[in-house]
Amino acid sequence: MMYARTTEDTIVMAPLAAWIRVSGMFGFAIATALSAQIAILLPHTPVPVTLQTFVVLLAGATLGPRLATASMLLYVLLGSLGMHFFALGHWGLATLFGPTGGYLCGFVLAQPVVGRLTSGLARSGCGVGRKAAKLLAAMLLGNAVIFTCGLLWLAAAMPARSVGDVLALGLIPFLPGLAVKTAAAAAAGWAVRPLRRRFEESL
Repeated sequence: MMYARTTEDTIVMAPLAAWIRVSGMFGFAIATALSAQIAILLPHTPVPVTLQTFVVLLAGATLGPRLATASMLLYVLLGSLGMHFFALGHWGLATLFGPTGGYLCGFVLAQPVVGRLTSGLARSGCGVGRKAAKLLAAMLLGNAVIFTCGLLWLAAAMPARSVGDVLALGLIPFLPGLAVKTAAAAAAGWAVRPLRRRFEESL
């Protein structure tokens, strides 16, 4: 009898769980696209300053590794197919394979890192300090993945440039803002821990 009720509950809750997953996946894809439009062009670099890293890191902490990866893949796919989703309203394969394409790839590859490191954070029995440190470490490693992909791609797109030039174009100007966005993403990730648990339970 208990098994019958459990099966019935599962059938009833399945559409709700699917809706939660889809809404989270599409929601963060759209949020990433919107954050890309808040952009500042810097002199001497093709890489703009945007709010994307904040949203991308928060996606991993909120959705978990699988849903967040799917969300970023959806974002990149829609932008590549013609939606004006990339920074400054750009779109298409020319942008994806352009100098900044590595950062877009990094958005996708960072999700398993951030998502797995923050998995179970809402239910973990460790202390608050340890949870916060784990969350911040996840954000820092996620940034490391994004910028490693971005810098390697940028170096390949500009083979005549030295390592110092690539760092000056693709990393150093962004460090102050990156620190702020990382801290903000960690704080937001802490606040949405109950939501992360809801997404984990929907899988």
